[in-house]
Amino acid sequence: MAKFGYARVSTTAQDYALQVEALKAAGCERIFSEKRSGKSLDSRPEFKRLMRALTPGDVVVVTRLDRLARSSRDLQNIVHDLLEAGCGFTSLAEPWCDTTSPAGKLLVTILGGISEFERSLILARTEAGIAKARKQGKRFGRPSALDAGQRRKIAERYAAGETMAALAEDYEVGEATIWRALQPAA
Repeated sequence: MAKFGYARVSTTAQDYALQVEALKAAGCERIFSEKRSGKSLDSRPEFKRLMRALTPGDVVVVTRLDRLARSSRDLQNIVHDLLEAGCGFTSLAEPWCDTTSPAGKLLVTILGGISEFERSLILARTEAGIAKARKQGKRFGRPSALDAGQRRKIAERYAAGETMAALAEDYEVGEATIWRALQPAA
């Protein structure tokens, strides 16, 4: 079992030296550090290297949770990936967040359940809001490239034998737009 530290600061003007010291004091054998925004995991190459270096039984240590994840959802996803890989996770500033202990695993599981519940509430509210807006005649998506008069004229010209390609060129739209304009209104 190896302990791997992860240190991160958001800008190049900041310094992660204090994080590295704390991680060394916590017994981390190898420390991955980077000066990157935490908004996207894809933009964090050292984090990716850390995840590739892990083997079952290893533990990832951070000084604070916000050094690893920007949201509870991100944290839940990362911890889930670590547990799936047979690895543990602990935060020095938040001792309750330690998946190497039964109590820590329980708390992380509870947090995951709360996050899932929160997501389902947000989804339900979003769906209700969209349904209400549609009832009130609100349209979603970008505006149509063609107005009703143009669609009527396109239908007439197409019925008279003009090709979709010619119509698309005349109206400066794609052939798919012409095809949709020719479909009966839903």
